[in-house]
Amino acid sequence: MAMVNQSIILIALPDIFRGIRLDPLQPANTGYLLWMMMGSFVVTAVLVVSLGRLGDLYGRVRVYNLGFAVFTVFSILLSISWLHGGAGALWLILMRLGQGVGGAMLYANSAAIITDAFPVEQRGFALGINGIAAMSGSFVGLALGGLLAPVTWRLAFLVSVPIGIFGTIWAYRMLRELAPRCEARIDWWGNATFGAGLVGLMVAITYAIQPYGRHSMGWTSPVVIGLLAGGCALLAWFVRLERHVIDPMFRLDLFRIRAFAAGNVATLFAAMARGGLQFAIVIWLQGIWLPLHGYAFSETPLWAGVCMLPLIAGFVVAAPVSGYFSDRHGARAFATAGMALSIASFGWLCALPVDFWYPEFALVLFLEGVGMGLFSSPNRAAVMNSLPASERGSGGGMNSTFLNAASVLSVGVFFSLMIVGLSARLPSALHDGLVAHGVSDVDATRIAHLPPGSTIFATFLGYNPVRTLLGSQVLQQLPAGQRQDLTERAFFPELISGPFHLALLLAFGFAIAACVLSALGSLARGPRYLSGEGEAVEPAVETA
Repeated sequence: MAMVNQSIILIALPDIFRGIRLDPLQPANTGYLLWMMMGSFVVTAVLVVSLGRLGDLYGRVRVYNLGFAVFTVFSILLSISWLHGGAGALWLILMRLGQGVGGAMLYANSAAIITDAFPVEQRGFALGINGIAAMSGSFVGLALGGLLAPVTWRLAFLVSVPIGIFGTIWAYRMLRELAPRCEARIDWWGNATFGAGLVGLMVAITYAIQPYGRHSMGWTSPVVIGLLAGGCALLAWFVRLERHVIDPMFRLDLFRIRAFAAGNVATLFAAMARGGLQFAIVIWLQGIWLPLHGYAFSETPLWAGVCMLPLIAGFVVAAPVSGYFSDRHGARAFATAGMALSIASFGWLCALPVDFWYPEFALVLFLEGVGMGLFSSPNRAAVMNSLPASERGSGGGMNSTFLNAASVLSVGVFFSLMIVGLSARLPSALHDGLVAHGVSDVDATRIAHLPPGSTIFATFLGYNPVRTLLGSQVLQQLPAGQRQDLTERAFFPELISGPFHLALLLAFGFAIAACVLSALGSLARGPRYLSGEGEAVEPAVETA
């Protein structure tokens, strides 16, 4: 349910903003667009550790079940909004934040519940099946967004309600609490400092990818710099507090467990490599490849989701298989091999031309999905196996925090690098292309100096970028033939191909570096370690 909701937003955003009568591409409305996309990620990343700890204290199944109910209630509230304009967007954003709370309850405790329920020799396989459910939800969301949102944008949120009702009833009837509860007090100061610090960092990243003054991005904004500095200071204070609290929110000494610390480092950098991948590929498909191959801009969001199916297929194939074998032979070899395959896949993506041959592109995405599957199940199982039973909620929550926070950071980094790449060549290419088709030098100069983010957002939302940038007033002043040439499907993709390729090289180069660090973290996890069962050092694992 949570993954359906996250992916359906990517496809349904144009219909949602049309439904509430708000233009998301106006400079004053960019914040609404970003918070609609990323708000629930921010809330989930902030709360997942605290809610995992509450699961340790009061019962993981209880918190998990409540997550279904919370998510369902806010899905209903999203679908019944009567407001328009900025007020309507603000209502939707707040309800999306509420969904993020429910999602955090689910994410924080799901891995711990599975770990409690399965013996150690089956946990990797079980977590692989759980990963398949998540990836399948991601694809279902893309398909449902393309089918339901054109009917009415409210269905994009209402579709989660029957899933949530079924999940709530099923979970309350079928799940049983297997783990003993901890006898401890809630660490209020720890929760407050950790939450506030992480909120500062996540909000800073969200605003850093918006234009600031004459700058195309906001990394130099005093607000962003202040939020980054304040967030880091609060997280440092959190670390100091947790070392002296009797019942800490999170036991920092868990990081002395080599398998836990290395697994979380590997998770962090893997998420940084892949968090922005979908964003970059969607822009690539919607802005260039699909229009060049005859698809109308309004159709590109749905077909971009279809074109990315090989990525999901690769994950679905690899995740349970790698989980099954890592249960028997340890996680290090499989997780590291997954990262190595991801490095090769990103390198192959760098070598592809912008107007690629789709079967080759599909093969690269499939291999990237295989790499993700090879890594995720063994790594997650190794992290959970290394934790004492009483700490699986908070420890699993910390692992999810690394995953979710790094995904938000990855989107910020990918977006920023793509803006840097586009800024180097796009203004001159855009100016010369517009002037060559009859646009006045004054208008062409004005449009060429707009932040490149406006172009990216227009493409991402399935709008015709040239029509959006020029506006109807400028277009009406041009002869019919020139107007048709400027707004046809091939003009903008051919114009942007060169600058966009440089942007992709920067983004994928960052992803390769992050994958290398993740692979090193995976290698550093050492031999197989099972908390409470001693160090199960097996010759086969050492050989691998």
